[in-house]
Order: sequence, then structure tokens, then C-alpha cells
Amino acid sequence: MIVTIPKLLSAAQVTEFQQALSAAEWTDGRATAGYLSSRTKDNVQLPEDHPTTRQLGATILSALDHREQFIAAALPLRVLPPLFNRYSGGQSYGKHIDGAVRVMSGTPYRVRTDLSATVFLSHPADYDGGELLIGGSEGEAEQRVKLAAGDMVLYGGGTVHRVAPVTRGARLAAFFWIQSIVRDPTRRALLLDLDTTIQQLGRSGADHEACVRLAGIYHHLLRQWAET
Repeated sequence: MIVTIPKLLSAAQVTEFQQALSAAEWTDGRATAGYLSSRTKDNVQLPEDHPTTRQLGATILSALDHREQFIAAALPLRVLPPLFNRYSGGQSYGKHIDGAVRVMSGTPYRVRTDLSATVFLSHPADYDGGELLIGGSEGEAEQRVKLAAGDMVLYGGGTVHRVAPVTRGARLAAFFWIQSIVRDPTRRALLLDLDTTIQQLGRSGADHEACVRLAGIYHHLLRQWAET
């Protein structure tokens, strides 16, 4: 399941992020990669403890708290603080799968990476290449994602994905992971579909009692499947 969340960040926030990142000190992105990923990863990142990382990451986390679409799709239990990367000059990231568990820095928590997220921070016209390519294992077609600055894409943490080479300009992005209260992706997709349908029926003026019954089914399933 791939979910696009438009305009997570406003145009003013995107400009603020771009200015802050242009003045930041980047380091080799392979420092945070596992053994296999480090062989295909070629980018730069901001250190996790960098003040800019923390400041901009807090802005993204605050935006997520107020975005109903994210909450409905992810059903988040824990969200890892966002990190930031930059691709330019032909840099890319080959096919890989994100690690299943990551440590939340500064806490005793380990977070299961049920979902991966990327927030695009460069305008598509400002760079060539740099598409996020999701899937493509066992003969399935890759899904190509290149969104407007400020938009976010959410996809399964266990999905094979890669970043195409950036052949002109620079691609800036935030990336992070989410542990959901519903571990199984099929169940999560079913709940999102049901929730979306209930909202659409409510807006269309459908029978109120029928909508309430459907909402009851949604919450009954959520109680059965949720892990908190």
C-alpha cells in the first residue's frame, strides 16, 4: 500500500527547510547504513543529533499530529524522528529493504519499522532523476514516485525500494519510520479503506444509522487487531 499525503508542509515551510539545509554540514550517508545497504547507498545526510535535524524534524512531527490522513493510514504507535538526506551529481541508492527494527535515539525504545515515509523537499523542476522507486521484486513493476516539495509518501517498511540517480540539481528529502498499532499491512489497508468509505458516506448524506453501524465495525476490528 502506497499512500500520498499532499502538502504536509506549506510553501513557506518548504522554503524555510531549503534555506536551513543549504547551510547545514552534511556527512556521508553510508554511516547509518547496514552492511548490504552501504554497498549501494551514495548520498549525504545530516547527523541525527544535528540541531537542524532536530528542529526541522520537530516541525514534521507536529504536522503529522494534525494530518488525519496520516493517522488513518499509519495508525501510528511510535514515529521515529525524521532524518534528512541529499542526492546530487549522479548519487543514488540501489535496491534495499529498510531494517525491521531501529533504536529511537536517547530513549529505551526500539521501533518496529512497519511503514517508511519520505517527505520531498525539492521542487521536481529543480532536479532530474531522483525518483523513489518502490517494489520491483519477484517480477512486479516498480512504482515511480516524485512528488511536489512538501508532499509525503508512505509505504510498507518491508518493501524493496531505491532512489534513481540524480543527474541535475539536488534532491532534498526527509525520511523516517513508523511503528503502527496494527502490524499486519493487509489489515491496515482494510481499515483505511473502511475508514475512507465511512467518511465518504458521511459527507454524501447517507443514512446516519448505517454509517454508525459501519463505524462500529471499524472500531471492533481495530480493537481486535491493535497492539498498544
